[in-house]
Amino acid sequence: MMRIGIISDTHRFTKAIDHAIPYLQDCDLIVHAGDNIDDADYIEAVTDIPVVAVKGNCDFYSEPGKDEETFMAEDKRVFVCHGHNYGIKYSMSDLLNKALNSNIDIVIFGHSHIPFYQEIRGVIFINPGSVSLPRGGSSKGLGILDIENGEITYERIEI
Repeated sequence: MMRIGIISDTHRFTKAIDHAIPYLQDCDLIVHAGDNIDDADYIEAVTDIPVVAVKGNCDFYSEPGKDEETFMAEDKRVFVCHGHNYGIKYSMSDLLNKALNSNIDIVIFGHSHIPFYQEIRGVIFINPGSVSLPRGGSSKGLGILDIENGEITYERIEI
């Protein structure tokens, strides 16, 4: 089994990150879906768990980093982006096309600060929302993704 902690839109709020850390301790990997990518270094230092991180629209002063990452989690191909380059606040179509054209099984993104979980045409889309600045009436939170023997389980945890 592989357990992935998913966090996004931390925006340098260390106190909010510290509230999330206990929920991430049992993870094999942590994904930070942008804003602010520098927070990924803090998370990795505190947890000693590898972090895959991408840049978001508020990361123009941040350390160099990638806009997108793709990795394998067991037999699943996972794509991570912040979402702003795909216009996710308006439509999921560009991100869906990227996933379908790249044989992606799971897409992890942020940007909207609003939690989202949906399977669209065989692709699972996950946005954990924000641990620091939730929007749309949502609560602060993060996600836990478990992949075991091809089965995917996701839980959003309010913090």
